Amino acid sequence: MEGYIIDQSEKVVKPIIDSLGRLYATGRRKESVARVWIKPGSGKFSVNQKDELLSYFKRESVCQTVKMPFIVTSMLDKYDIFATVKGGGLSGQAGALAHGISRALSKISQDLHSILRKKGFLTRDSRVVERKKYGQHKARKKCQFSKR
Repeated sequence: MEGYIIDQSEKVVKPIIDSLGRLYATGRRKESVARVWIKPGSGKFSVNQKDELLSYFKRESVCQTVKMPFIVTSMLDKYDIFATVKGGGLSGQAGALAHGISRALSKISQDLHSILRKKGFLTRDSRVVERKKYGQHKARKKCQFSKR
């Protein structure tokens, strides 16, 4: 079990917390990878050194995607998020960030883990762009058929 310390004397699983009091998790979506650190606080987000979600993602709907794990677990203003995101586009990065936040929250308690699992936030969305095939215009678009 990665990210946990197992206490053999009591058979209790404790999450690994670093010297700054943060939990770490990685989230992925399409080509994007998000490294997420979460710690108790007032609900501040810092994504790639930008202090607001809206200043980085530019769209309110994408910001809602990132906040959904907190909304579902009723933890919106209880944790601060520090994240670095790279690869892909903005919607893929938002999905990766939501996946990383969900994985970090699930390490905090088993109750949160079951809530996030039922809502589907812990499942990595494995859909990626299909490659272009030779002799075709795109991945699936064929050349126009000519009868004569």
